[in-house]
Amino acid sequence: MFDVVYLCFGAAAWAIVAYKARAWFRDRQNADLGLTCVMTAGVANVFLLSAPSVYRWFDRLVGVANLAMVLLYSSVVVFATGALVLMLRWTGSAVRPRTVVTAVGAAWSVAVIGFAVGRPDAVEHPRDFSTAYADAPGVVTFLVLYLAIFGSGLAGLGVLCRRYASTLRGSWLARGLRVLAAGCWLGLAYCACKVIGFLFSWAGRDLPWLSNGVAPLTASVAALLVLAGFAIPALGPRVSAWRRLRRLNPLWREVTAQAPEVAMPMGRHGWTGWWPFADLEWRANRQMAEIRDVQRGVRRHVEAEALEIARVKGRTAGLGDWQLVAFMEAAALRRGLLNQAAGRLPVPGADSVVVETGAGPGQEHEHLARVADVYHQPLVDEVLEELGGRTAAQRQ
Repeated sequence: MFDVVYLCFGAAAWAIVAYKARAWFRDRQNADLGLTCVMTAGVANVFLLSAPSVYRWFDRLVGVANLAMVLLYSSVVVFATGALVLMLRWTGSAVRPRTVVTAVGAAWSVAVIGFAVGRPDAVEHPRDFSTAYADAPGVVTFLVLYLAIFGSGLAGLGVLCRRYASTLRGSWLARGLRVLAAGCWLGLAYCACKVIGFLFSWAGRDLPWLSNGVAPLTASVAALLVLAGFAIPALGPRVSAWRRLRRLNPLWREVTAQAPEVAMPMGRHGWTGWWPFADLEWRANRQMAEIRDVQRGVRRHVEAEALEIARVKGRTAGLGDWQLVAFMEAAALRRGLLNQAAGRLPVPGADSVVVETGAGPGQEHEHLARVADVYHQPLVDEVLEELGGRTAAQRQ
């Protein structure tokens, strides 16, 4: 069971590493992105080596019992060191990152020496390493230094992530930083469980359920939160773009079918259609721009009173402000396309069929998605029927 769980988490983590590394290779001047790639790789390696079968396989390969634990904890130290370096970079501290890396490297060298000289037997302990060697001074030195480095990195990164998230106000980066901060706090709880387990072991009262049960579970959840925190800023906008694209697509297909001249070539960004999640942001932006082009092109085919009729009917139906604006635009767009297809040019025509919302770019996308949602609603049909009736009366 542990093998399956940790290997699945490890595979997902390495996929995130590959995704971030690809972005870093495109922007190698971004030192912070490169550092997060290294930190994410450290977490991914922890999951991989936490699988008992991989742990034992590695030890058999090198011929040293429990050496996998050194590699596993070294991966954690890489993550913690990266966290400390990020803290220095983000705060503009006078302490040079190289100084911190050197200090952590020296401390970890002492820890590894402690492991080498203090390991009393050759029995594998992938699940109970800390309790099995709680009375071995060298291994205890190894574990205490590991917890000190790890805890320091988590504390610093957790404080910084929370602080910066509060300044970003609802962005995907802010969400990612908050999740990352939660992972850091939970990681500190893991450190606390280990320290408490040591203290009770030294007092002659072992707590294996805490050191070997609660602590690893807490660390695993913390690692998942850390990975999620790193992934959310990159994946969140793409998920939003995919949802927006899915909502806009029916409307885009319908309006561009009647105005094919506004459609740009699909190959501009290399999208050929074989991979549905390629260039999501560009495709969503392109569809929004083309729908707007159609709206501007049909405004002279829309009666001047069309928006007002839609406003009255929307208010009567109890639509909220955002729903009302989307409903008015949907009704005007449908009317304009119908009149354009019939060759009708009402006099006077509408000055515009786009209702000003005062929204930012992201909210503008959401607004147009709402237009797509209500485009074929029965209430829009009622507006078109009334407009059609007025047009027929005027002709008589």
